[in-house]
Amino acid sequence: MANLSTTYMGLNIKSPLIIGSSGFTNSVENIVKFEKLGAGAVILKSLFEEQIMHEANFSLNQNSANYYPEAEDYIRNYTKQNSVQNYLELIKDAKSKVAIPIIASINCSSANEWTSFAKSIEAAGADGIELNIFVLPSDFNKSGKENEQIYFDIVNKVKSVSNLPLSIKVSYHFSSLASTIEKLSWTGIKSITLFNRFFSPDIDIKKMEVKPSFVLSKAEDIGISLRWIALLSSHLRCELSASTGVHNGEALIKQLLVGAQTVQIASVLYKDGIESVLTILETLNKWMDEKGFVDISSFRGKLSIDKTTNPGAYERVQFMKHFAGIE
Repeated sequence: MANLSTTYMGLNIKSPLIIGSSGFTNSVENIVKFEKLGAGAVILKSLFEEQIMHEANFSLNQNSANYYPEAEDYIRNYTKQNSVQNYLELIKDAKSKVAIPIIASINCSSANEWTSFAKSIEAAGADGIELNIFVLPSDFNKSGKENEQIYFDIVNKVKSVSNLPLSIKVSYHFSSLASTIEKLSWTGIKSITLFNRFFSPDIDIKKMEVKPSFVLSKAEDIGISLRWIALLSSHLRCELSASTGVHNGEALIKQLLVGAQTVQIASVLYKDGIESVLTILETLNKWMDEKGFVDISSFRGKLSIDKTTNPGAYERVQFMKHFAGIE
């Protein structure tokens, strides 16, 4: 068997497969199963900035212009079943049952008072914090520079109250993605995950209503993160973790080849079940044995833009017969 060990957020882990934040990671029983199946770390189901602020008795409309009228009732009802205290208990219980790193996750879009909660996460015993930052650049009154500054403000605020290693999960909604990601890697964070996944709107034409849709990723979605990890992996001062579109062992291998340190899965768990973790890792093990790779470092990044013989394949974006492979 090949050596699958690597690091995530600077933490030593036994495999590069990370269980991403989802409903599956809201249960200690599932977390124990993930460890037995070979997962390297688990990222807990996310808390939301609004939820933390609500439980801390802040006004929902005090700190953000993006809340919609029905938000307060929704968040109040949501927190009945998903309290902040329950989250801290989940961290403590998980840490008592498994040896793999347990990473807390916060969905956030500002550096407001919620950041003080990072102290409680550290006290509960979490091994790190993932900041899932979602800033949709839809405000007509904000420049790209102002939107980008939010990411730095959040990181700096959390770092000021907690000594835990930080990872940020970001989208590709930047006017200068490469430059922004590089600068974020200079802030002292340990990892950046490409990319988070927004809920997308859809339309019910019978009811003539807007509804959420496209919740789970598809295998074809891997292309976006694959391209950017290949472009960025050799130029950052922190690790890169790949997310979205990883539905099998082949996809895991591809992301490692372009330079990802770790790879996160979530949608495949809903489609194929928890046992898919074992299948994915078996594929990686078999492939490494066939290729003669004894550990992850033997091949990680071999097909990044700096090492591949065809770097143009990552940078070209226009549809051409030569690159598309079809008539």
